[in-house]
Amino acid sequence: MSALLRFCARRILPLIADIEVRGDLSRLPKGGYMFASNHLGRLDSLVVYYVIDNDDLIHPLTDKYKKYWWGRLAGKIFNVTWLTRGEADLSAMKEFISRLKGGAIMIIAPEGTRSKTASLLKAEPGAIYIASTANVGIIPVALTGTEDADVVARLKKFKRLKITISTDGEIYQPPKIKAVKGAERDKLLQDSIDEVFCRIAALLPESYRGYYKNFPRTMELLTQNFPQN
Repeated sequence: MSALLRFCARRILPLIADIEVRGDLSRLPKGGYMFASNHLGRLDSLVVYYVIDNDDLIHPLTDKYKKYWWGRLAGKIFNVTWLTRGEADLSAMKEFISRLKGGAIMIIAPEGTRSKTASLLKAEPGAIYIASTANVGIIPVALTGTEDADVVARLKKFKRLKITISTDGEIYQPPKIKAVKGAERDKLLQDSIDEVFCRIAALLPESYRGYYKNFPRTMELLTQNFPQN
């Protein structure tokens, strides 16, 4: 199935979309890392196959989508791991960690839901816990042009989609959390996922930065990436 999805992403998707990859993805490891991005629309998952070669991909998806036929179909197509909504799904967590240690790539959108405004929402820290426990790095990736409303509107008018996939190519290594407990650990987890999303925000146009637009870290990264003349 991964081969078919990759074929669709690389051969069929370019027929309806202009896809621009910004940043050097050639240095990505073959596996054993987390691919974290903003979440704009249902097309996001397919776009991932445009840039990733590994067939061992982890797609977590909340089980609320099981009640929809298209959700169940997507679950089969992308071989998702269903997560129990509203609680810590320890069984799924153990699977994620084990597969990451074995060289899989986890595709995750830490905002937890699609942004209806296309701008960044506050990210949830679960991705940091998983990556830290599995001792793998996180690659921040910024997407534009996959918003559901924009995709539908353009296709209805037979207009090509304009999709960008941006990364600075750097791997963020999450902090060790085993020795930290309680409120201190909660803060460390949130600060770490905020760091990942500030990196994503710095790769996005201003209108997409949302919750992270005015974070000092976002401003610092923008200054580093786009120094003033």
